[in-house]
Amino acid sequence: MSDTEKIMMLGNAAIARGAYEAGVKVSAAYPGTPSTEISENLVQYKDDLYCEWSPNEKVATEVAIGASMAGVRAMCSMKHVGVNVAADPLYTVSYIGVSGGLVMVAADDPGMYSSQNEQDTRMVARAAHVPVLEPSDSQEAKDFMKAAFEMSEKYDTPVIVRTTTRLAHSQGMVTLGERENVPDKTYERDIAKRVMMPAMAKGRHIVVEERENKLAEDACSLPINRVEMRDTKIGVIASGIPYLYVREAIPDASVLKLGLVNPLPKKLIEDFAKKVDTLYIVEELDPLIELQVRSWGISCLGKEIFTVQGEYSANMIRQAINHENLELKSPAQVPNRPPILCPGCPHRSVYTVLSKLKLHAAGDIGCYTLGAVAPLSVIDTTVCMGSSISTLHGMEKAKGKEYIKNWVAVIGDSTFMHTGVNSLMNMAYNQGTGTVMILDNSTTGMTGHQDHAATGKTLQGDTVPAISIYELCKAMGIKNVIEVDAFDIAQLEKTVKEEVAKDELSVIITKSPCVMLKQKPMTHKCASDPEKCKKCGMCLKPGCPAITKKPDGTVAIDDTLCNGCDLCKSLCKFGAIEDTAL
Repeated sequence: MSDTEKIMMLGNAAIARGAYEAGVKVSAAYPGTPSTEISENLVQYKDDLYCEWSPNEKVATEVAIGASMAGVRAMCSMKHVGVNVAADPLYTVSYIGVSGGLVMVAADDPGMYSSQNEQDTRMVARAAHVPVLEPSDSQEAKDFMKAAFEMSEKYDTPVIVRTTTRLAHSQGMVTLGERENVPDKTYERDIAKRVMMPAMAKGRHIVVEERENKLAEDACSLPINRVEMRDTKIGVIASGIPYLYVREAIPDASVLKLGLVNPLPKKLIEDFAKKVDTLYIVEELDPLIELQVRSWGISCLGKEIFTVQGEYSANMIRQAINHENLELKSPAQVPNRPPILCPGCPHRSVYTVLSKLKLHAAGDIGCYTLGAVAPLSVIDTTVCMGSSISTLHGMEKAKGKEYIKNWVAVIGDSTFMHTGVNSLMNMAYNQGTGTVMILDNSTTGMTGHQDHAATGKTLQGDTVPAISIYELCKAMGIKNVIEVDAFDIAQLEKTVKEEVAKDELSVIITKSPCVMLKQKPMTHKCASDPEKCKKCGMCLKPGCPAITKKPDGTVAIDDTLCNGCDLCKSLCKFGAIEDTAL
């Protein structure tokens, strides 16, 4: 790929390219949709920079902070709920400032396509006194990354580049540039600036307020904030993807496009408001801009005509502002198709056993969350990364040991390394007696098969010693730690029964690689014999999408979907399902 070339790029790829061109030398992240592809694209430049998957977003942020303190440009990337995990270092590094430029990329998810909430990172940034840049397309995604590093160093502050699912996963034309040769900053010891004990932090808080005021003043002349004057009957303040919807829906309207959404350019907004008859604020999720504008005594229309939920669209804006009565075609009436575990997924085998034993499961974030829906219907709770173990522990402390005899906690291997390890440590320390199941499929499955500390591979492709989850649990002093093949349902059922019955903390590690991993060889597929089928329906209970029931009551297995896991075969007591050669 040559420099100065113009190509089509995914928003996340453009962010990675912008970081590369800005001279970034260290990048740390934890995979989370819709941010994952940033690091996966950035690692192609590993000859010029260092990339890693960190165990969680807090660690990733701290790695980037350390690199910045050492004097190089550094970044961390995460989805919006990851910002919560990273909030501890984020709020404090706002006081500390930077040496080399420091940028956090936070990917919000309006519409909750792959998230448990619609959190608005701008609100976190405002509370943390961290400036936020918000690009609208792939070209801006690249350019704003470079601008963010320049702003970070000029104003001695970490900077957040906020993106959303729509930008992260859409494509646009991008003009490539050359990588900047940014000299490393010389490290200088400065205790008052970098050691945030109360006495130092008090002084730095004053600096933060002064910095933010200066940024707000300078924002009025920043080129990333621009006024587009057209018809003055309608004026719109917008940023990010909603700006594109505004331009499509009401092309004649005057627009103040904000590239910097925190702090806001007060004078620029006041001048724009005076030039238009009616001012609208178009922003997805929370009314951050709207509330600030109203607090300045500026009349505007915002959330009283727009929703705080989900993504916006051009048609929504046409209806809300132009009052167009759009006769939209009704969507085709098709059956609901809920998300399901892949054919051959080892989680399905585990949940089949738990369902048979009529056990409840405190769930976590990952593919295994899909165990909440029919026909498995095992997962009862899901809060956040690592919460399953803590939730089960809380239940026991509230209601006693007997209450959790029909409960387990389930968590994946990557999520366990993320924050589950802390929760299990707490359970061991505070004498919990529940059963924790770590569903080890050797990858970070839901976000597209990224490696982690227990897989023995790094983001840069290096082979490293894999941390043993078994030995980690044993090191906590947990006596009952058992590994079992996820597809050995007889042994798994026996193990679960035994461990749940104990009045001691137990950890069951179910081991079987994700069926979608390329390195997992497929040796055979399964086929049904209608002559032997007794129509009992046992093979249908796990809900494998490769198996269907025929009109005569027998079953058929789609060999284009079957991955040969043999779960259905192990459930059939009549030998009606057999292996077939590939």
